[in-house]
Amino acid sequence: MTPTPKILEAVMDGRKDNNILFIDLQKLLDVLGFSHRTKGSHSIYWQDGIEEIINIQPDGSKAKAYQVKQVRSIILKYALKF
Repeated sequence: MTPTPKILEAVMDGRKDNNILFIDLQKLLDVLGFSHRTKGSHSIYWQDGIEEIINIQPDGSKAKAYQVKQVRSIILKYALKF
């Protein structure tokens, strides 16, 4: 598993969206304080004060690129930090 600052850097970079491990994206959302539940292959994340609900699912061992983009936009929109 990748250290959290490196995961955040990769997600925010935008050039590595196809290469983010699903487990790393989950770890980042957990560290950012999101609550979650799992239903089948879907992991659903939410947080008080954030309108959007994040629904992610793996593509093999990787996160789906469009879902990485969604997470990045939420981090930017709400200026999330850990």
